[in-house]
Amino acid sequence: MHIVLFSAAALTLLLANACSQEAFSEQTADIEAARTLQKQQDVANIESNIKNSYARLASQHTDICPKLLQKEVDNSIIERSAEIMVDDHCDYFLYPRTGQHIAVELDDNQIEALLIVPTLHNFADGDYQVASYDKHVIRLTYNGATYKSERFTYDVVITVTD
Repeated sequence: MHIVLFSAAALTLLLANACSQEAFSEQTADIEAARTLQKQQDVANIESNIKNSYARLASQHTDICPKLLQKEVDNSIIERSAEIMVDDHCDYFLYPRTGQHIAVELDDNQIEALLIVPTLHNFADGDYQVASYDKHVIRLTYNGATYKSERFTYDVVITVTD
């Protein structure tokens, strides 16, 4: 009888130990997965910051895209005159607040203005109401019937209102 009880206790101890090692290795795997995910998010944030830094510098030039635009505190209008489209499109980055409206006006009907991030919106259909505080990317694309010149010049007015 003592041998049976002793065997049962030993077996219980072995099973408990095996389960705890299994739980420990699952926890270790979960921690490693969380670290990997955090590293991926950190890399994505760094890449986004680099792109925004480049776009901030590009905003000082008329012929470099993409551009980061910031509206002045007392002015809801962002005007860009004599912009030069070197490629087939140019992207403009904005960070508007939730509830604001974005409108885009162009001086040339050969250019199409689309919001491509965080959702797709054609500004020919009217203003866009901001639904979330995210990076908003406005893409201006040459959409003319004729061949685009190598350095296509245009004016754009982006209005961000509350």
